[in-house]
Amino acid sequence: MSRSAQLDQTPLEANSPYELRVDLGRGVSDSDVRKALATGDMGFLHSFTTGSTVDGPGVRLVAWTSGCHFRCLYCHNPDTWNLTNGVPVTFAKAMAELRNYRNGLKVMGGGFTLSGGEPLMQDRFAVKLLSAAHALGIHAALDTNGSLGARLTNSELENIDLVLLDIKSWDPERHRNLTGAAIQPVLDFARRLAARGRPVWLRYVLVPGVTDHLEDINSLAKFAAQLGNIERVDVLPFHQMGRFKWTQLKLSYALGEVVPPSAELVEGVRQQFVNQGLKAY
Repeated sequence: MSRSAQLDQTPLEANSPYELRVDLGRGVSDSDVRKALATGDMGFLHSFTTGSTVDGPGVRLVAWTSGCHFRCLYCHNPDTWNLTNGVPVTFAKAMAELRNYRNGLKVMGGGFTLSGGEPLMQDRFAVKLLSAAHALGIHAALDTNGSLGARLTNSELENIDLVLLDIKSWDPERHRNLTGAAIQPVLDFARRLAARGRPVWLRYVLVPGVTDHLEDINSLAKFAAQLGNIERVDVLPFHQMGRFKWTQLKLSYALGEVVPPSAELVEGVRQQFVNQGLKAY
């Protein structure tokens, strides 16, 4: 069977976002990858999942992109770091998949969320897909770490109904140690979204011993409250569901001994956001 035929038979819908997928785009030439990134006519997707109730309002169809420049210590999908681990999918095919769910998503008050990986590694594909969903009347959400937000124009932001903004840490040094990247572009994007009045759900992964510094959380809560466009905050407890991927990919995993946060710690962190006048869950 040819490589293209194999790709055509690769199911886009995964059993879960934790499914390990690698090398699905390895046959795509470097020139075709560059063209895809420049035009957005093709993207690289880890998978689609259906029925999500945690990636935006209502019941969601979620497309998980491959490619990410962050190297988060707690990442549960390190197979999405490499762009060509994903399935090459034309924009037309992705839209056909989206149209299949259009009526159901509207009935259930849901929509479409583009997540990753980091979707803005493929910013032209992301813009085309989110804008097309928006034009179809489907609620369009972008889940992003925010550091590549400068790639989006103001007019492109208008076609994104909701941004799920993942702020990993507050302290610049801790952020770099956790992700390998600087925090300033993330905060710049958050301020820009606020200035444009774009709705944001803030996401914060709570990792004992890593992101549980109460002074940092309090500073982040104050920052979020001052923005004025944060509709809700989700405090996400750390888990070990993606640990097997680090093992199978032969990656060094630094959090092997870390346990999920207690209910008391989660509630204490949630309360810090509530104390600043934010809705937090």
